[in-house]
Amino acid sequence: IGSDINHIKNVLRMHVNDKIEICNQENQDNYNCIIEKIGEDKIECLINEKLEKNTEPNIKVTIFQGLPKSDKMELVIQKAVELGVNDITPVEMGRCIVKLNEKEKNRKLERWQKISEVASKQCNRNIIPKINNIIPIKDICDIINEYDCFIIAYEKEQRNSLKNELQKINQKDGIKIGVLIGPEGGIEEKEIELLSQKVQK
Repeated sequence: IGSDINHIKNVLRMHVNDKIEICNQENQDNYNCIIEKIGEDKIECLINEKLEKNTEPNIKVTIFQGLPKSDKMELVIQKAVELGVNDITPVEMGRCIVKLNEKEKNRKLERWQKISEVASKQCNRNIIPKINNIIPIKDICDIINEYDCFIIAYEKEQRNSLKNELQKINQKDGIKIGVLIGPEGGIEEKEIELLSQKVQK
């Protein structure tokens, strides 16, 4: 990958015989290696040992983030990746101020994916969390029941709490959690009703 080669050569300034840790993102295996050759478009390494470690959590978390103003999405992605989320889906919601056309969406997605990649490398993640395509909130209705637990961060909720939901999944491995977070203006009541009806079915 060109960006990785550039990072090793020009940012980390590594040379032949330097030690480097490499992750195979297909199977999440990690290796201690020694750089043997640095070329223009590839770097050849000798594997010294396979490392018995996995930096990824057993629970897969997807963040559904209502599009925030300005560049706040970049900070959301950076921090979410550092905390261990599996992927992030930007969501168009009623109270989103930001309105993007198709060209702007593609440009933003490319930028956001790069931020995810940089954050992933900085905290030694075994994967680069994917930034999914931007979707309207109604599309969540079609996938909400694919999750073992779906949490909506709704400021007007009075009967349930985050603590109660987390207790339900305590000490369970391999589950999928979806978390919906609204934009600055919060989540509209009609959006809550729409999602709640889908969960109850």
